[in-house]
This record gives sequence, C-alpha cells and structure tokens, in this order.
Amino acid sequence: MTYQNNNDVDILLVEDNPTDAELAMLALKERNLANKLVWVKDGAEALDFIFATGAYSSRNIENYPRVILLDLRLPKVDGLEVLRILKADERTKRIPVAVVTSSKEDRDVVASYDLGVNSFISKPVEFDEFAKVVSELGYYWLFINHPPVPVK
Repeated sequence: MTYQNNNDVDILLVEDNPTDAELAMLALKERNLANKLVWVKDGAEALDFIFATGAYSSRNIENYPRVILLDLRLPKVDGLEVLRILKADERTKRIPVAVVTSSKEDRDVVASYDLGVNSFISKPVEFDEFAKVVSELGYYWLFINHPPVPVK
C-alpha cells in the first residue's frame, strides 16, 4: 500500500522490512491515517523522495511529509545518515522525524537525538503492541502535534 499522489503526503514510512512496513500500514489504516502515506524501502529512496530527485524528480519538493517514520537499519543509506542529511538542510530540518527501530542501543538513541530526531521508539516484538504504538504515533503526529512550517 503506497499512496499514489506523492505530492500530498502526510506520512513517509522509511522501512526496509516488508513485514514491519505492512504491519505499520495496517495499523495506520485501521485508524484512517494511511490515506496519504508513502512507503520507501531504503535510505537512498527516502532521500530521493524528500529532495525530489531520482525516481521522484517530478514530485513538488515543497510538499514535505508531515512526519517521517524512519528505521535506522536501512540498506544503501542508513537511517542515521538520512537523519543527518535531513536535519542539516534548511528546507527539511523542521520536518518531524520519529525513529521507529528494533535497536535499543543507547548509542543509537543518543546519536538520533544529537542529530535532531523528534522521537525515538523501539519496535515492540508483539504484533498487537507494535500496531498500537504505530497507530498512536501516527495519531499524535497528524492530529495532536502542531508542526512548524518548513522553509521553502
């Protein structure tokens, strides 16, 4: 499930594990939060999407996602490098990023916050708990949080 109009995106899901991605999208869909979701499978594709390059060069770069759900263990470009690039760019540094990862290592938590992540969540192992965490996370970032307007 990937929302087709990538010029109007609420959630960018950056997840290489198809099972975790499907579970996250199912949990978000159950709360009607997946209507404007794009799923990318690695860090390079995430950067292409955000900066409207490569396969996403026709996307309007000014339409940023409202939140990015970012795994850390990604092929091509890892999640910390994606975070580093996003938070170093004036156009994208204010996009809220929630790391959702299987890592529970203190160094990953510290590195993520040092780079400007807005939230760090370790993926629960149990499906029901994982679904609950993802749906609450999506609800918070889309309906409760008031995001800053990105610099365009």
